Amino acid sequence: MKRSLCLSMLALLALAPAVQAADLLVDNVNGYTLDSHGKLQHFHALLVDQGKVVATGSHAELAGRAGDAKVIDGHGHTLLPGLIDAHGHVLELGYARNSVDLTGTQSLQEALAKVKAYAAEHPDAKWILGGGWNQEIWKLGRFPTAEELDAVVSDRPVWLSRIDGHASWANSAAIKLAGVNAATKDPSGGRIERDASGNPAGVFVDGAADLVNDKVPAPTAQERAAALDAALAGMASVGLTGVGDAGIDLDTYRLYRDYADAHKLTARIYAMIRDTGAAFDTISQDGPLIGYGGDFLTVRAVKLFADGALGSRGAAMLKPYSDDPHNRGLLFMPPAAMTAKIDKAFAKGYQVAIHAIGDGANREVLDSFVAAYKTHPQAIALRNRVEHAQILSLQDIPRFVPLKLIASMQPTHATSDMNMAEDRIGHQRIAGAYAWQRFLKQGTVIAGGSDFPVESPNPFYGLYSAVTREDHDGQPPGGWYPQQDMTLAQALRAFTLDAAYAEHAEHTLGTLEPGKWADFILVDHDIIKDPASKIWNTRVLQTWVGGKQVYAARD
Repeated sequence: MKRSLCLSMLALLALAPAVQAADLLVDNVNGYTLDSHGKLQHFHALLVDQGKVVATGSHAELAGRAGDAKVIDGHGHTLLPGLIDAHGHVLELGYARNSVDLTGTQSLQEALAKVKAYAAEHPDAKWILGGGWNQEIWKLGRFPTAEELDAVVSDRPVWLSRIDGHASWANSAAIKLAGVNAATKDPSGGRIERDASGNPAGVFVDGAADLVNDKVPAPTAQERAAALDAALAGMASVGLTGVGDAGIDLDTYRLYRDYADAHKLTARIYAMIRDTGAAFDTISQDGPLIGYGGDFLTVRAVKLFADGALGSRGAAMLKPYSDDPHNRGLLFMPPAAMTAKIDKAFAKGYQVAIHAIGDGANREVLDSFVAAYKTHPQAIALRNRVEHAQILSLQDIPRFVPLKLIASMQPTHATSDMNMAEDRIGHQRIAGAYAWQRFLKQGTVIAGGSDFPVESPNPFYGLYSAVTREDHDGQPPGGWYPQQDMTLAQALRAFTLDAAYAEHAEHTLGTLEPGKWADFILVDHDIIKDPASKIWNTRVLQTWVGGKQVYAARD
């Protein structure tokens, strides 16, 4: 009798829901995630333990398994995987928030007024630094000049980067301090804009900017930490739980390690060492750093540069610019030098990510990877990347497939550039520009990013641009070359699962599958079901990283 009673009790226990180890239940949500195959899944509750996903499902399925876990009521809000920006510049974002910000200025006069006001508010600043200007939006038809800056600030140097980071604008005090004059030659990979007499006019393109940059005081440790704090707060507020930092120096590497050690990072940073020089030699002594500080810091990539940017006509083109027939842009180094840098990184086991905007630069990069793979055939497994892959000859796009290259692309670049891109390269070459579907249809992985602070760090701007190819006013109706639009599922994958894949992290990040980090966000509306026109205006309500809340919107 006792035996049969015990067996009956065991049978009932086997039918009862098992209470699993869990410390957090996020309930009453309109949840979405991709699975490992990129298929969209829907759920209403998320169970988490020790920072990792235990399960997603219904309230009925998970409430009984939660035990004494803390319960968060999602109030029916939409829950999404944390978004990952595959290509941003973290400290630069922080600096931009603590300096002159000319982003969005509509005229030269408006920009000059901002510079003047900032200088008046910071009388003790030895340099006036900032950026974000765009002469195309100002409709100047030319670059701004030092003389125009002198009219608002002449007592100290002013140095302002263009929105793309590939040209900078100086006043006369900065030019004089740098020792640049009519006799100064253009450096390799750079160009000094000059007036009719050959004197520096005020703008320095790409490599020429170093002539002035070398005179700018290095930021103090306190300023660097303040910039990182500002950037982390800004990223959390827009739902970014991870970022690929596209080009760090030794000081930044050390700062990241310090923050990771102190558990102060609120986003996972996948850092790329800028170039293969002294900083790389120091950082790479013990090989790639993977999953440091509780998986908050990974340093296993090198960032190289092949050319400049389209807006400043520094992007290297195979043929001259359509609106500047004597200019093909700037290649930063010959192919042999590029291949040598790739070889050096491969020899240490580092993934290589190369900035390439123009079709000439992209071809050089593809050729250099071919050459480097001959020496290091195993390096094809490193998931090497072309950052931007912005304008390519149609015959070069298929070459990404056998080389197993990732296209690390920024959807907002298309909607920001559409006011001038076709003027720069003409109707024929535009077929290989911002060509997202051409890459996706051949099976190339697109890792989605923004290139902040060149663009806004808000990933919902990127999702919106990817799906609509319209600006925030809905222009042009139907989108700019809409045949290259992504579907929302493709765009979401680019900013989650495929951004994680580009970091060798698809088994731990990018979706809310069991065993992965519980990096997620709550937003104010259903981006899956609501009209695409609403995506860019999405408001992030909460951001969670590793099961811990790092941001909550104010009511």
